[in-house]
Amino acid sequence: MGKDSLKILIVEDHPIFRMGMEEMIEHEPDMCVCGHAEEVDHALDLIGVHRPDLVIVDLSLKESNGMDLVREICARHKPTASLVLSMHDEALHAERCIMAGAKGYIMKQEASESVVTAIRRIMDGHIHVSPKIMSRILNSFQKQPGLVHKSPLSRITDRELEIFQLIGQGLSSKQIANQLNISIKTIGTYRERIKEKLNLNNASELVRHAVIWVETGVFKEPA
Repeated sequence: MGKDSLKILIVEDHPIFRMGMEEMIEHEPDMCVCGHAEEVDHALDLIGVHRPDLVIVDLSLKESNGMDLVREICARHKPTASLVLSMHDEALHAERCIMAGAKGYIMKQEASESVVTAIRRIMDGHIHVSPKIMSRILNSFQKQPGLVHKSPLSRITDRELEIFQLIGQGLSSKQIANQLNISIKTIGTYRERIKEKLNLNNASELVRHAVIWVETGVFKEPA
């Protein structure tokens, strides 16, 4: 690890994917990986110890939510930057992540080609997203809705999206309530709101669509 090397922390719970990113980053003469974590609490501990320049955050962690880490980094660990990776369509998540404080967003299937480029752009002071998403974000700032097609999932809040994802990962209402430290009754209320906003008729449709979305990154609204 060189004295002036950019320190990168990787938060990713898939070992093979993480090792591939580590190899790419370590291949750069001015970058190094200072550590890795698989969930938010461990990542925050490592950020406090290593003070990385940038944290790569997988949005869909098994035991915690990558968006929570993005918010914590922005609130408590400036000037550390965050770059989000996700298997899901950037049209849904990228704007949310940037608004939460992330400095970049790339799709996992593109990471092998763009992660180093994204790191360099972010460390040069830029936001790294696709031109389409940058246009959408600028439109949002200008308060000109309707200029870009929105996914049906854009209707639900960040918390509702988090619960939808946990449903798709196979967690029961009780398990979700325990993980998020809220009541089962509240989870039931969220489930009803999600069904209403996504035009889903019953609990079976909710679970089926959530599982498909988690596995494929695609949500197709019922006819």
